[in-house]
Amino acid sequence: MNATGSLTTRDRGGQPLCEPMLPIAYRVKSFQAETHDVFTINLVPSDVSTKIPRFFPGQFNMIYAFGAGEVPISISGDPGRAGDCIHTIRAVGQTTALLQKLKPGAEVGIRGPYGRPWPVDKAQGKDLVLIAGGIGLAPLRPALYHALGNRLQYGRIILLFGTRTPRDILFANELAEWARRKDMQILITVDAGDANWNGRVGVVPKLISEARFDPLHSVAMICGPEIMMRYTIPELTGLGMPDDRIFVTMERSMKCGIGFCGHCQYGGVFVCKDGPVFSYNEVEAVFLRKEF
Repeated sequence: MNATGSLTTRDRGGQPLCEPMLPIAYRVKSFQAETHDVFTINLVPSDVSTKIPRFFPGQFNMIYAFGAGEVPISISGDPGRAGDCIHTIRAVGQTTALLQKLKPGAEVGIRGPYGRPWPVDKAQGKDLVLIAGGIGLAPLRPALYHALGNRLQYGRIILLFGTRTPRDILFANELAEWARRKDMQILITVDAGDANWNGRVGVVPKLISEARFDPLHSVAMICGPEIMMRYTIPELTGLGMPDDRIFVTMERSMKCGIGFCGHCQYGGVFVCKDGPVFSYNEVEAVFLRKEF
């Protein structure tokens, strides 16, 4: 931190230094409550001359909250829009709870973006099946933005999304807008409905039988609780979808973002460095092991 209190560090020529463990100062541009415990913050550089590089769908940033620490958070914004840095976060611990209390103008530190992204290029010319459980919709949203922004490069686009209850549905306005499109299919389910819910009730894998896609010419991207992914994958492979065209994100225990601390070692790989996105055939051997 320099004399002005900024996290930005520069060399003798005035150019920003790229230190892998040094956060860059960003400030909160806007805050949006999504549900009772999930919120979206839009961050912009505190110094317009210093910012993190462009991100790709599926990558994450390390967000540093002063006085609390760092957390890895997937980027949930549109990769085609430069400038804003959008993260959708569930308040589940000290650091995320503090981030939930930030007001516009508050400052945080950001490192990143890190990780292997969703293979949106590999999906070109094929049907794209996005399967999300709960907060897992946030890391998949950039892939959907990319596909819709390059619509002619993809076949059918299918979004299957499940939450615990209707009040846990994320991005409700966007979902309604996407549902009105005639060039994609959206199916939503909840584990338990309420008096006002007229939609589907059940688990996410059950939606696959209703989805209209060609499993032999599709790419699936899955993000959600591991138990949901474990039951979803057999549904896809049972239809004939190849293992190397089923992708999951394994955001386990990431701490440093650069494969230095070893907290996220998963078999022979580091989730933060070699993932967090993996094809199923890469992680099948260890996928069923519980996290300790």
